[in-house]
Amino acid sequence: MIRRSSCFASAAALLVLPLSILTVSAQQQVPAAPPQDSPQAPAAPTPAAAPTFPKPDPINFTASTPTKEVINAFLQTSWGYDDNRVWQIQAILKTPVEGISKVVILIGDKSGKQKVAALQFFALPDGKHIIAGDDVLPFGEHPYADYRTQLQQGADGPYRGSASKDFELVEFADFQCPHCKEAQANIDKLATDFPKARIVFQNYPLAKLHPASVTAASYGVCVTKLGGSNAFFQFASAVFDGQDGLATSDGASLTLNSAVTKAGLDPAKVSACAATPEAGAQVEASVKLAQALNVNQTPTLMVNGRQVPIGGLPYETIKQIVEYQAKLDGIAQ
Repeated sequence: MIRRSSCFASAAALLVLPLSILTVSAQQQVPAAPPQDSPQAPAAPTPAAAPTFPKPDPINFTASTPTKEVINAFLQTSWGYDDNRVWQIQAILKTPVEGISKVVILIGDKSGKQKVAALQFFALPDGKHIIAGDDVLPFGEHPYADYRTQLQQGADGPYRGSASKDFELVEFADFQCPHCKEAQANIDKLATDFPKARIVFQNYPLAKLHPASVTAASYGVCVTKLGGSNAFFQFASAVFDGQDGLATSDGASLTLNSAVTKAGLDPAKVSACAATPEAGAQVEASVKLAQALNVNQTPTLMVNGRQVPIGGLPYETIKQIVEYQAKLDGIAQ
C-alpha cells in the first residue's frame, strides 16, 4: 500500500473537497478592453449561471447496475453537505469484465463560477465498492456503515468528549507529519463545536517517511496506559509543538521525554514501556486498522466511518461535513 502525507494525493478527495479545489483552474469571464478611441465604458460581465449539462445519450446506459437511484443516493451522501454542488449521471456502461460497470458523472456548481469537472469510477460486482483512480472506495446508499462498525469495534486510542461511540470522529495521524501538526487546531475546534462527539486519536506512523514516528507512537501508547487520555493529549500537543526536534535521534529523545514530563509522567517509565513488544504491537494494530479502512494518507478523519482527508482542508468545510454526516445518522446536535 502506498501511504501518503499529502491530503491532495487521493482520488477519494474527489468525494470530499470543494469543487474549487478539484478543478485545476476556474474559467473566468474577462471582458475585452474597449478600443482606446471609444468613449463607452466596458459592458458589465454576464453574471455566471448554473451549468447546463449536455443531455445524456441513452446509448451510454448499457449496464443495469448500479442504478441511477443508487448512484444518486451515494453522491447525495458524499456531496450533500455542499448546497452549491450539482451533478448529472452521464453514463453507466458495461465493461469487458462481467459485473463491473463504468460510471461517468459531470460535476458543477450552482453559481457557475467553476469549470465543469468530470468524475469516472468503476462500480464493482459486490455493490459496495468502487474504484476511482487508484483507490478502492465504499459505495452504495449507505456507503460508510461498514467502516463505522469497524471503527466502533477497533478504534481503541485515547479519546476526548463523549464515552458513547454513537457519534465518533477518529483521527489517524503521524506525530512527525507536518500536515498532522497543522490539523490539530481544527481538531481542537471540533472538540469545542461538537461536545457530544467522541474524538479518538489513532496512531498511523508513516515509518518510511518519518523515522521517529513509530517511537513517538509507542510513547503515546504508554502515556495513555500510564496516565490516561488526558495525559495523552497533553503529551501529543507538546510533541506536535516540538515536531522539528524529531528530525534527529538525539532530538527525538529530548522532544519525547520533554513531552512526557509536560504530561506529568516519568520519562524513564514511559521510555521503558515504549520499548516493549506490547507497545509496538498496539501501534501495529492501529496501523492495520487504518489499512483495513483504506486510509492511505495522514491526517485523515473518519466521521462515523466517512473518510475525510483533512490536511489543508478549511475548517468550515470540515465542520460542514461533520454536521451533515451527523444529520444523516440521526444524531441531534
